[in-house]
Amino acid sequence: MYLCAGVLTACLSLVLPVVLAAPAAVETGFLIPNDHPLLYYHGRWDSSPGTWWAGSGFKLRVAGLSSLSLNLGPHTTAPLASIAVSLDYDPFYTVNVSAGTNAIPLNGISGATVSEKSTSVVRINVEGWQNNRINLESVVLNKGARLLPYTASKLAFQFIGDSLSAGQYLPQGVNQAWPFLTGEFFRAEHRVNAQPGAALSDIVSYGNEHGLSYQYFRTEDTGYFYTTDHNYTTPWNFARDRPAPTHVVIHIGANDASQNVTADSFVETYLTFLARLRSLYPVQPIFVFTPWGWPNADGSVSYYYQGQYERIVQERHVIGDRSVFLVNTTGWVTWEDVFPDNQHPSVAGHQKIASLFERWLEKWGLRPESQWAIPAN
Repeated sequence: MYLCAGVLTACLSLVLPVVLAAPAAVETGFLIPNDHPLLYYHGRWDSSPGTWWAGSGFKLRVAGLSSLSLNLGPHTTAPLASIAVSLDYDPFYTVNVSAGTNAIPLNGISGATVSEKSTSVVRINVEGWQNNRINLESVVLNKGARLLPYTASKLAFQFIGDSLSAGQYLPQGVNQAWPFLTGEFFRAEHRVNAQPGAALSDIVSYGNEHGLSYQYFRTEDTGYFYTTDHNYTTPWNFARDRPAPTHVVIHIGANDASQNVTADSFVETYLTFLARLRSLYPVQPIFVFTPWGWPNADGSVSYYYQGQYERIVQERHVIGDRSVFLVNTTGWVTWEDVFPDNQHPSVAGHQKIASLFERWLEKWGLRPESQWAIPAN
């Protein structure tokens, strides 16, 4: 089965989420420039500043919030980009935005009941693995609103993968994918660097000019190759990841197998990749997923690189790195958990994977934060 980085498709059996269009008109209010120190950026942003990679976005903590709009620049995906918005940790909802002024509906807020003492946490991220660029020029809040410091969670996940982690084929993209759901369960900060069709090996694969062993260390995702306004990559400054990851999770290899990368070559590439990650994350636990495979209608499952992930973890242990852990996902995903036309996990399938991994992590010793670092009030 190939992980093809094609156009997102919708499954007729899914109930699609309500998508809100952002109105163009906005009341004049308190303008926050994109370099304001209290804007909490997460994920990968270029210097414009503009997003790359699914899940990248920003967070705000605001007193007296009743309206919010985004002024987006010319590097924003045309005709629109889908962003996910969450207010006070409620479920994310989709808003389509475009270059220009976009008023963001604030579900649950009534201007008539907002007081100067009330504070809100707004979380915004791009949903898609493609068509996912928002070029933030400024944020506009209602008159009387005050921007407050955002406090990040003590836990921070870094996820690395391909379409099986990026939320390809899901109505709300990465926001419904198992990495995002896992981060939310633990009340953690979470960054997802996952690209459909990409191999770990630095090879051309299903529309990706590079593999994750190269692209992870760049600001841009592999979509840069098809852009006309930003047709290049830049090194990512990992000091911008605030806080640094406390846990690193990798699920990759399906596209290497589909591109006939040999087991020995894949293992060598993976070990080199882990060595580079260790230079960035010297003490953090790294979790290496085995493949859950490609489920078939007859109940069988097609696996790839069997035994090789165990070999990779063992090689790290041999050199004294005991903080690399194998997550055996055999049996986690069945035919009932995937879209039958592409064998990728469905919305319910991603929820199942997240639940199984959350239980695995709890048995390993990780506990969810008792509350978000800034509780809603």
